[in-house]
Amino acid sequence: MVEFTYRAFTFSLTFLLYTSFHLSRKPISIVKSELHKNCSALNELSTASSNQLPNLHTAAECSWKPFDKSNYKQLLGAMDYSFLCAYAVGMFLSGIIGERLPIRLYLTFGMLMSGLFTCLFGLGYIYSIHSLGFYIFVQVANGLVQTTGWPSVVTCIGNWFGKGRRGLIMGIWNSHTSVGNILGSLIAGYWVSSNWGLSFIVPGLIIAAMGIICFLFLIEREYLKCDKEWKIVKSKNGSKQAKVVVEDKDRSNNAFLIKLFFGQGGSVAKSILCFSFSLQGVIEFSLCLLFAKLVSYTFLFWLPLYITKTAHLDAKKAGDLSTLFDVGGIVGGILAGVISDKLGKRATTCAVMLLLAAPILYGFSMISEFGLGPTIGMLLVCGGLVNGPYALITTAVAADLGTHKSLKGNARALSTVTAIIDGTGSVGAAIGPLLAGVLSSQGWDQVFYMLMAADFLALLVGADAC
Repeated sequence: MVEFTYRAFTFSLTFLLYTSFHLSRKPISIVKSELHKNCSALNELSTASSNQLPNLHTAAECSWKPFDKSNYKQLLGAMDYSFLCAYAVGMFLSGIIGERLPIRLYLTFGMLMSGLFTCLFGLGYIYSIHSLGFYIFVQVANGLVQTTGWPSVVTCIGNWFGKGRRGLIMGIWNSHTSVGNILGSLIAGYWVSSNWGLSFIVPGLIIAAMGIICFLFLIEREYLKCDKEWKIVKSKNGSKQAKVVVEDKDRSNNAFLIKLFFGQGGSVAKSILCFSFSLQGVIEFSLCLLFAKLVSYTFLFWLPLYITKTAHLDAKKAGDLSTLFDVGGIVGGILAGVISDKLGKRATTCAVMLLLAAPILYGFSMISEFGLGPTIGMLLVCGGLVNGPYALITTAVAADLGTHKSLKGNARALSTVTAIIDGTGSVGAAIGPLLAGVLSSQGWDQVFYMLMAADFLALLVGADAC
């Protein structure tokens, strides 16, 4: 009963911790339509309601410099790219660094710093900062410190839960991504039209507060309790490792094998990293996630703006409507976990969902022009099919590979494998929004063609893991 209580507590706490990470990432997508408004529409409205000149609303008044120019989509895409590129680069290092530090301290530091940089972005509004360099710097710094989150929480949850029903458990647990996006959209949307600085400052304060809670309450792993007297009965030292067998003197027939690593820490980390890359399935699933995450993060950063432009809604309503994509993502992630548990085939489950996602993406680009009702339905379906494979690979698949029997219980490997897979996926997450910023200037159809191509590529590389 005590063990169940601790597991439930760890499950809930890590869920809330990573929810706050995504909650702090979402505001930028909500605020985009506020950084650059349709000034000509405002001019026409003001002219129609009064006999004043049409230059009543200038670009400086209705848009935020430096995003008031015609190349605003490229500038907004550059901000996304700055965050996600830093996140991708930092992720490969984060897993290795996290192995050497206590998870609780490492995660606390990352959350406090993320809170700081998220608030800094919002302070740009409070202090009327119009330097693109300032916003790029904040995005890069935030991208780097946010890499502390994923390897840490996956390692922690992997330490507490074995393989039994892992797909279902992690499918439910991974819904923190969508829950964070939904909360982030609602919180940012509340202030976006009146004071968009608070759309960043409030989420920044929330993730910082959760960092303090993490420091006070997170339990990193399930420890073996034993009040018996232990003794070393066999020890053999080597240059890189030693095997120590210990046994309970009251139960001499039970021996526990412990592997201790010696030598330079860098050589140990290097050997783990190299072995993790060579582990069957790591490269295939990493490349599959690259393209799957490209699609998911393009929706994450550009969906509210797309809804604003195509459905002609204001920033708040578009942000609220975009949450339906994440609602579908919650259902899709859980279904992917349940189905993969029953079939025992993670790769096949991903492949089927990716195969269905491509035509659905095309349907969404067509149906979204026919009104609000069809758009709502397609948002739910797209969210499930796009986020299902993404959720499965980053949780259950990563945990399966990180606890593979060939790793012989090495807890360090789980953090490294998680960082490799999610780091590679984050490369796609950086490329997708950047391409969307460039292609959307030629029409939103081009963006959806890019997303469908990425989905098919994810299917092709993921098929190798089947």
